[in-house]
Amino acid sequence: MDVPRQGVARKKLLRLLFVAAVVTAAVLAAAWRLSREKPAAPVVERSSLWIDTARMAPMVRQVRGLGSLVPEEVLWIPAPHEGRVEKILLRPGATVKPDTVILVLSNPELELAAEDLRWQLRAAEANLKDLQVKLESAQLDLRSAVARVESEYVQAQLKADNDAALGREGLAPELNVKLSRAVAEEARKRLEIERKRLEISTASAEAQLAAQRVLIEKLRAAFDLKRKQVEGLKVKAGASGVLQQLPVEVGQQVTPGTILAKVAQPDRLKAQIRIPEVQAKDVAVGQMAVVDTRNGTTPGRVARIDPAATGGNVLVDIRLEGALPPGARPDLNVEAVIEIERLANALQIQRPAFAQPNSQVSLFRLSPDGSEAVRVAVRTGRASVQTIEIVEGLRPGDKVILSDLSQYENADRLLVR
Repeated sequence: MDVPRQGVARKKLLRLLFVAAVVTAAVLAAAWRLSREKPAAPVVERSSLWIDTARMAPMVRQVRGLGSLVPEEVLWIPAPHEGRVEKILLRPGATVKPDTVILVLSNPELELAAEDLRWQLRAAEANLKDLQVKLESAQLDLRSAVARVESEYVQAQLKADNDAALGREGLAPELNVKLSRAVAEEARKRLEIERKRLEISTASAEAQLAAQRVLIEKLRAAFDLKRKQVEGLKVKAGASGVLQQLPVEVGQQVTPGTILAKVAQPDRLKAQIRIPEVQAKDVAVGQMAVVDTRNGTTPGRVARIDPAATGGNVLVDIRLEGALPPGARPDLNVEAVIEIERLANALQIQRPAFAQPNSQVSLFRLSPDGSEAVRVAVRTGRASVQTIEIVEGLRPGDKVILSDLSQYENADRLLVR
């Protein structure tokens, strides 16, 4: 017969409690250990990274800007007078010289005024000739009167001299002598008067002729001005170059000052570049530059800096000093790099897109074996187009990741494979 064993159930319960305690302790230990460990680092592919090495080397500071080629000298041709566009002889792209006629205006009132002044001038010139004839005739009459009075004076003087001689001989009465002397004196006075009248008449004639000549000169100046204004209706280029713009059409009515054409010299170009205002503070007149037309480069020099910023950019004029690349023409889009300064020796890396000069950025620095990257704080200094100076945070030979890793902004460590 079976004999029941005492204490078997109690032993099983104790065994189960012991196993449960061991398992619980193991789970708690594992949980504590996991809580003490750092989270797993993200993994990035080395082939997708932009890696550079910090180095001590000479550094050329540069700024870059976009712009276009513009003529150094541009001639805007305004309408000289009110008129209507009668003919357009040339179109944009044509080569012109100073006396090349671009278009013709019409202004009937101006032409009529010029014709009226021409006839007034001719009438004044005819009046001058008529006045000269009349004055010469009057002068002849006065000269004739002077000659007659002079003859009478000579005769009276001779008779007075003869009577005086006879009187001294007692052959003529004293009364006759005195009468002859009085007649001669009268003739002398009349001669002086006639001569004075001739002098006054001569001066008066010269004054009248001078006044008429002044009137003629005045009319001639007015006529020449009107004639030039009429000739100005034939609008000329005024300079050698290429016709760039012609913003009018046949039949259009224009007022004085309306822009009719734009003439430029295509072989004398300069580059107008827009530089961000935060970088323009280091740009100065005289600095060297290189202008890229996408079909070649040409050296230049900063010639002018606009004093005001527009839309966050400063306009900089670069005078080209080399031969123009093929295809260079006004309004061609170009890119220019201006050299700011040269640093003899600076710790530098290639410039990431997010790095600004004189600021603090965080970069991932690679470990010596390159298997992982740790985030470090880096303070930058002066910057160029492609490089930037490192003031603190890196040493020569340190390798850093320059790629944009903003998706890992919460990670302080990366695994590189």
